Amino acid sequence: MTTTSETWERLEPVLSVRQVLTLERVLAGEPEVVAGAGQLDRPVRWVHVAEAPDVGVMLSGGEMVLTTGVLLAGDAEKQAEYIRSLYRAEAAAVVLGLGRAFPAPPDVMRRAAERCGLPMVVLHRPFPFAELTEEVQSRLVRRKFAAVSLSEAVRTALTGLITAGAPLQRLLDEVATHSACPVVVTNLAHRVLATAGERSAVDDVLRDWERIARQAGGSEGDGWIRAELGGRGERWGQIVLCGHRGDTATGRLLAERAAEALVLHRMLGGNSAHTWEEQSAQSLLTDLVSGVVPARQLLPRARAAGLPVNRRTFVPLVVRDAEPAPLERVLRMLGLSGIVAELADGATAVLLSLARDQDAAVLAANFAARVRSESGAARTVVAAADARTAWDDVPAGLREAQHVADAVTDSSTALDLPAVVRLKDVHLRGLIRLLRDDPQVQSFAERELDGLLRGRDDEAGALLAVLRTYLATGRNKSRTAQLHHVSRPALYRRLEAIQARLGVDLDDFEQAASVHIALLAHDAQLG
Repeated sequence: MTTTSETWERLEPVLSVRQVLTLERVLAGEPEVVAGAGQLDRPVRWVHVAEAPDVGVMLSGGEMVLTTGVLLAGDAEKQAEYIRSLYRAEAAAVVLGLGRAFPAPPDVMRRAAERCGLPMVVLHRPFPFAELTEEVQSRLVRRKFAAVSLSEAVRTALTGLITAGAPLQRLLDEVATHSACPVVVTNLAHRVLATAGERSAVDDVLRDWERIARQAGGSEGDGWIRAELGGRGERWGQIVLCGHRGDTATGRLLAERAAEALVLHRMLGGNSAHTWEEQSAQSLLTDLVSGVVPARQLLPRARAAGLPVNRRTFVPLVVRDAEPAPLERVLRMLGLSGIVAELADGATAVLLSLARDQDAAVLAANFAARVRSESGAARTVVAAADARTAWDDVPAGLREAQHVADAVTDSSTALDLPAVVRLKDVHLRGLIRLLRDDPQVQSFAERELDGLLRGRDDEAGALLAVLRTYLATGRNKSRTAQLHHVSRPALYRRLEAIQARLGVDLDDFEQAASVHIALLAHDAQLG
């Protein structure tokens, strides 16, 4: 890591020529910019008093040079060479104090400075150069010290978070707090992996991210400050401070400290840039499924993550018994655009983004077939909602696909299902999954099954399992007895006990259907 002394050495100036000219002591000298007015944002690294015509040999770049011109008066060639020497040395500006040597701005120096693009300022009132030197240089030192102190404070805070095992997002939140601007982490393709900062400001950045990425994130002069992420000769991303309003040098230090912390976080946690991509997709899809954040507010994040969203058809899928990585490989093999993220309870969400002229049903079926082929599991469930053409409808589609996947998983029979399962394929079980959180449905289930649920003794639990199998097999007594490894007479006794507890006749279709619906609702609530 970089030491404090190295940081000090690398710090660039944090005062511009324009800022120097606004200082109270400078204003007392009645400064006037007579050349190079378009270059006043040049940084001033130091202030230097020099009269010699070949002053450039004494400079290292970034100095504001103060002179009375006493050794230049009466010699036009020396005056021009003085300006050219400053230009070659990359001086920030030249300040000429008017007086006996030059009672008015010299045209030769002014024209030479204009040609070079070097800011030239004249002071109309006598001004002690020592005061200007002291003022500027004390401010530079104070600002440099403040920047280094901030840098070390940020490093300490980030190192503490990493030691405590904090996630990536917590580190970025800390960086955003110190930089007071949106923070974006991208991969080498400029796809956004993570963000931090005030939500509205982040959304503004992401909304225009495609243009920003094409322009390499703007220039540091506009407050866009970047630091590379990588190590051991390998680059794998960058962190960007978006619209940093503080000093460029301070922003650069913050970006470097953040980059160091992210690389360390990756090394210690065993994380990779690919894992961050998974986390980004998981955050986006989780927010879409939950509905906590309106879909329209998530659109900039989806676009910045590389998901095509303009004039597209979206196919929400939920896959059971498959890890995200194989699903991503299948997407790449089929040349499909989409994002993949693991949800709770072993489900993985996949959101396909297709061109409007592509056949969504065929491509979803191809995806499901390839997933089963890659996983080697014929029972892998691929559930889908109908394709959506409006982004605002995607959250409902993802929730529907999740309900279908859950309904299939809850099934205790080997259902003959298509490659891609939809709501119509799970019939009543699917409807119950959708309605499971309705208080009236919950009340109905409890009322119908009260005789078996009240107290839940061991016998009641065993009878409930028999009832579940009996109804799932279409009231097939032979099959139920076989699955529970009991004789037919023993099964009859258990069915009689169930009917007595519930007060129903299971041979009556309507009563049996009512109990079946109640049991499906009860199981859906537990799931």
